[in-house]
This record gives sequence, structure tokens and C-alpha cells, in this order.
Amino acid sequence: MAVAEIIRPLVQPFTEFFRREAAGGIVLLISAVLALILANTEWGPAQYFPALWDQHLRISLNSFVLDKSLLHWINDGLMTIFFLIVGLEIKREVLDGELASVRQAALPVMGALGGMLIPALVYYLLNRGTPTAGGWGIPMATDIAFALAVLQLLGPRVPLGLKVFLTALAIVDDLGAVLVIAGFYTQDLHLMYLYWALGTWGVLLLLNTLNIPSLWLYLPLGGLLWYFMLESGVHATLAGVLLAIAVPSRISQDRPELLRLLDDRLRFLRDEAHGTNADPRTISEELEHLAETISSPAQKLEQRLHSVVSFGIIPLFAFANTSLAIDTNVFGQLVSPLGLGIMAGLVLGKPLGIGALSWVAVRLGWASLPPNVSWRHLWGAGILGGIGFTMSLFITLLALGEHSEGEAVAKLAILLASLLAGTAGYFLLYNTSSAGRDA
Repeated sequence: MAVAEIIRPLVQPFTEFFRREAAGGIVLLISAVLALILANTEWGPAQYFPALWDQHLRISLNSFVLDKSLLHWINDGLMTIFFLIVGLEIKREVLDGELASVRQAALPVMGALGGMLIPALVYYLLNRGTPTAGGWGIPMATDIAFALAVLQLLGPRVPLGLKVFLTALAIVDDLGAVLVIAGFYTQDLHLMYLYWALGTWGVLLLLNTLNIPSLWLYLPLGGLLWYFMLESGVHATLAGVLLAIAVPSRISQDRPELLRLLDDRLRFLRDEAHGTNADPRTISEELEHLAETISSPAQKLEQRLHSVVSFGIIPLFAFANTSLAIDTNVFGQLVSPLGLGIMAGLVLGKPLGIGALSWVAVRLGWASLPPNVSWRHLWGAGILGGIGFTMSLFITLLALGEHSEGEAVAKLAILLASLLAGTAGYFLLYNTSSAGRDA
């Protein structure tokens, strides 16, 4: 019992992370389904629902004017906060997590690399020479919220090592998507604004170098960086990743000071004023205070924004971008090169790429399978990697353009492919776990 009481606080943050991601995936699914229902029914004003996102929101101050549609404010504005979280997660995993060493990183990195290259190749081969050939980035991404939501439905049937692998893989996958967006899906560059953006980022990096921890300095400069990126032609959401790189992740206290702070908190709880048995609320508050004291600025920012992104920004993005009035003719276009490229890339290319390059990494001795994870488990995770959704929808808007002829086909293909991948991955992992127990 004593050992369990010691271990439980250590694994609790990791458990809560998966619960939060899984719950976010469920909210995301509800948002997408609700948007499709509202956009395709005759419930009151619902037939006008997709046009809502074309309404404009204007910000003006003297000669400064920023006028964008609501959809643009969501996709170019709020999604920057999503990319900030992505950047913070990548940074955390590289510095201290599953990507901190070559041996740890080899399996998810190789899996993610295969899960990006093979789907892109499948799409390109099907769309080569067509106007939609540039959409090869659409089937490259994995939606971690949805994938972990499926794993959560399986509960203890799925080993923890598989969840860790899929999380690390999705983080590397997100990094690849960021690089693809920055390198291949930018507009015409306005160099003066780009120089201002780089200069602002330089100031942020200088603050990091000087070990200045105040987020009240980083966040306003991050807003300025976002504006310069928006005007430069490089996609504005990448400002979130650049800000994440600049926010300090160092804990200001050294080991002896951390131990002293912990000892002070324990002594306070044992103080006669609280009695020998401090109530749980007091203990919880003191631990929260200690965590707030020793957390780095990057940790604080990630903790404060994670729920906002998972339960607010991402569901709103899904709600706005799946507000799609589906014409019956669109279903017939799913067999077009665009529709087939996306669906084949996600449903077939993803598991093939993840599984094949993971096998190569293990075969060459670069990595080993996580504890209690079999190859069937890994193939199941590879299939779940075909749940593209959030990032795939985002790249669709960049690659094909909003209100383009192929936008509706691409979005429907992403939705159907994600549904197929999620269902197939669930049943494969369910049967794999059942077979393991029976054996």
C-alpha cells in the first residue's frame, strides 16, 4: 500500500494528460458532427449556417486596420495558440521526454517519418499531373486527440507503452507538418514584414538567453510576432511554434533549493497550527503552490492553455471547418484522384509507413518495442495514425484554398478516412488484447 501511495502521485500527471487528450477528442468529434448536422438540415436558419463564417470582424486603431472573416480569425488567429501548444509539447519531449535520447526517439521518429512519407507518396502518385497534386501534405498528419480518445475507449486492454509511443509519434508528426507548412504552403513573401518577424523573435530569444522568466514580456511580443508573420506571407500560425521555442523551459531553482522548498512545505504541513493530520484540501493547495513556484514558464504556459485549446479552440476549429453543406455529387467525387489520394494516404499509407519504418528501426537495432507492446499493437497504432482530421483539414485550406472546387471533396475524404481508420484501429487493438488474454 505504501509503495502504491508513493507511485500514484508520480504517474498521476501522465494519466491526467491522456484523460484530457481523450476527452478533448470526444468534444472534437461532437463539434464536427454537430456542424455537419446544422449545415445539412432545415432547422430554422440552419441552411444559412455555413455563411456565418464569412462574416467579417474588423479591428481598427487610427490608421491600423485588420479586417478578416471569422473563419480567418479562427484559422489564422486562434489556431496560433494550438501551434504554440504543439511547439511546447515538441520542446518538452525533445528536452526531457520520449525524444530526449537517440535510443528513446528512434522508434517514434522512424514511425512518424514513414507515416509522413508514404501517405504523401501515395497521394502524389494518384494526383500527379492534376491541379490537386500540391495537396500531398493533406494525408501526412495524425490527430493525437482523436487517436488517444480511441485508445482510452480500450482502457486497460492497451499497454501504456503503446500510448507513449503513439503520443511521441504524433508529436514528431506535428513537427513534420509544421516544417511542411513553413516550407511548401506559404504565400508570396513580403520581406520587410518577415525581417520584422525575425527581429521580434530575436528579442524573444535574447530574453530567454538572459533567463528572464516573466510571461508578461513574452506574450505581448508573441502577439507582435504573430502580426508580422501574418503580413509577411509565411503562415501566421507558425508564430506559435517560434514563441514556444523562445519561452524558457529551465527551472530557476537547482536541486538543493528544490529539496529545501519541498522540505519547507512538508514542515509547514506538519506545523502544530495544522495538527498532525492536515486536511486534504490544505495538502492539495500547498502542493499546487509548490508546483507553481518551481514550474518553468514553458510548463506554466502549457498547463494554462492546454484545456483552452483541447476544449475550446480545436472544437471551434472543427466546428467552423466542417460546417460543410454536402451535395450528393460530392460523394461521387470521392473516387477522383483528390478523394482517393487522401483516403488511400490516410487509411493505407499511414499504417504501412509507420509499421514498415518501425520494423526497420527494430531490425537494425536502433530501437526496441516498448514493454508489453507486440507488433500487432504497433500496427493497430499505425492504423489509428490515419486519423488525420485537425491538421489535415488545416493543410487542406492551405493547399487547395478556401471555397475551392476541391475543398468539399477533401474535407469529406478526411472525415470518412478518419472514421475508417479509427474504427479499424479500435477493432484490431480490441481483438489483439482479447487474444493476448486468452492465450
